[in-house]
Amino acid sequence: MAPPREFPRPFQRYPETKGVSRRSLLAGMAAFGALGAAGCSRVAAQGKVEGGDLLDRLRDSGSVKIGIASEPPFGYIDDQGEPTGEAPEVAKVIFQRLGVENVTPVPVEFSALIPGLKAQQFDVVSAGMYINPTRCAQVLFSDPDYVMLDAFIVPAGNPKGLRDYDDIAEQGLVLATGQAYAEIDYAEAAGVRDILILPDQVAGLDAVVQGRADAFAGTNVTVQGVVEGNSRVEANEPFQPMVDGEPAYGAGGFAFRPSEKNFRDAFNEELLAIRESGELLEIVAPFGFTEAEMTDLTAEELCR
Repeated sequence: MAPPREFPRPFQRYPETKGVSRRSLLAGMAAFGALGAAGCSRVAAQGKVEGGDLLDRLRDSGSVKIGIASEPPFGYIDDQGEPTGEAPEVAKVIFQRLGVENVTPVPVEFSALIPGLKAQQFDVVSAGMYINPTRCAQVLFSDPDYVMLDAFIVPAGNPKGLRDYDDIAEQGLVLATGQAYAEIDYAEAAGVRDILILPDQVAGLDAVVQGRADAFAGTNVTVQGVVEGNSRVEANEPFQPMVDGEPAYGAGGFAFRPSEKNFRDAFNEELLAIRESGELLEIVAPFGFTEAEMTDLTAEELCR
């Protein structure tokens, strides 16, 4: 889940699409409308960190908009049209304690989360977004609420014995992953040359089943969830991605506009309280998270 890019790199395949989906079109129209609205309000200079009063305004209105991407179990819309998943459920608890009763989801493609936040399409990104220096240059992050290993979707039996990105590179295989996923950067760092960018993990499973990709890379919990009950594929053993000989920690948090530091700080205070009390694990456990995914890493550490 790496930062959005304007164009695929020369050795990458172009993202697979089947025309513009209705959801993508609506999301784009919403973003365009938000941009127009933003032009009528005061917005901090690009990258400038300010205190901001958004939290006070959200308390007055009683409602907050959260940007989510359709990626179970991190964030998605359930059958009743409600936001759920690891990040939205944590957000609901924290916003209740901050005095904001209603949480309204704004679903967009993962690669549109940061642009949508900047365009004031929503108030906070609540999608389990990995914290890394490139993203930290664009938004303010809470401390992480989880840390995650990577895994591959591979054909049943893992016939090529794939363990990590090095194996993909050494065998010259095709690796699929999702739009704007950090796994793109991990694969490139390992020397993978043929990367197939797909909309999500479901499309990734299909690509592996159809033989268009040798593996699909994602977070361990994402991969485990999508392969469950499918006899044609499996997940390999989860592994720690490495970049330049150092572990690349997949730790996710909530993103805020740089102009709203007060909002981020208040949210972060409540997040740290439930993390320390153990309530955080209780909230995210129904989505496959365990004690192994809990972390005491900070956004400051990850942004470096």
